Amino acid sequence: MVHTIKDTFKMSPEYFDQNIEEVAVKILRGKYEGTIDKDLGVIVVIFNVRNISDGAILPGDPATHHDVEFDALTYMPQVDEVVEGKVTDLVDFGAFVRIGPMEGLVHVSQIAGEYISLNRKIPAFVSKQGSRSLKKGDLVYAKVSTVSMKNSIKDSKIALTMKPEGLGKVDWIGMPAPKQRMVRKGSGSKRNQRRM
Repeated sequence: MVHTIKDTFKMSPEYFDQNIEEVAVKILRGKYEGTIDKDLGVIVVIFNVRNISDGAILPGDPATHHDVEFDALTYMPQVDEVVEGKVTDLVDFGAFVRIGPMEGLVHVSQIAGEYISLNRKIPAFVSKQGSRSLKKGDLVYAKVSTVSMKNSIKDSKIALTMKPEGLGKVDWIGMPAPKQRMVRKGSGSKRNQRRM
């Protein structure tokens, strides 16, 4: 999403002989890009810097202070949003997936609708039946389950799920759902039946 922001930036004397628009872009990108605003989300990039004021000099400060307006491209993950991402790492408890400027975690219980575990030799998560596998670099579709935005990207947490139909590794989409065993009671004996 694109947001317009108004702020003031401080231009040190070392920049006085340079183009003020270029200096403003450099300073604003250093201040904002890669940071998190709890209302806007991750600030991905600053662009369209405009309306730079002539600046003011404050007593005892050799820098000039300029009001400025600019646009910011931001990303705020939303609960129940379906996202596309790439698997970046596999750990015993799940897979990390890069979604835009952030990573989310798909807990092992949320990778597929069937039992799946990490095979360190491959390395990949592999289903018990062997019909599904997930490795680093795979492209996946996932749904955002929870979002906890903190003061930095590193401290923020995003939980993802790939269990619902139509989600998961691209190769899985369209595959029939795994057959599940169901125990049925009847005349004192238990019979295993497959549910379609």
